[in-house]
Amino acid sequence: ENKFIILNFSGSDWCGPCIRLHKEIFNSEIFTNYANEHLVLLNADFPRSKKNQLSTEQQKKNDEMADVYNKNGVFPLTLLLDSKGKVLKKWEGFPNASAGEFTNEINAILDANK
Repeated sequence: ENKFIILNFSGSDWCGPCIRLHKEIFNSEIFTNYANEHLVLLNADFPRSKKNQLSTEQQKKNDEMADVYNKNGVFPLTLLLDSKGKVLKKWEGFPNASAGEFTNEINAILDANK
């Protein structure tokens, strides 16, 4: 699609800030409307509960992404990548921003990198 990518490393069933990030920012109307038009969203989830375990194939893909982009195992870690996988911005932990502020920050970075 030649779009920018939001790659989020998350622990969906154990990481409080990860759960909050998805609830307050990624699932917000302002972010989803923007993302649907401008971004590819990729969530590399690392659940701990047996009932939430990923398929072996998906876990392998997530591990490979972590080997490249999240060597220190930070959760949540959100990266804005260009279409070739180059990191343009990194947010460690919960971004200190509202959904609107977070979306505006991404938009400014995309405008600067077009």
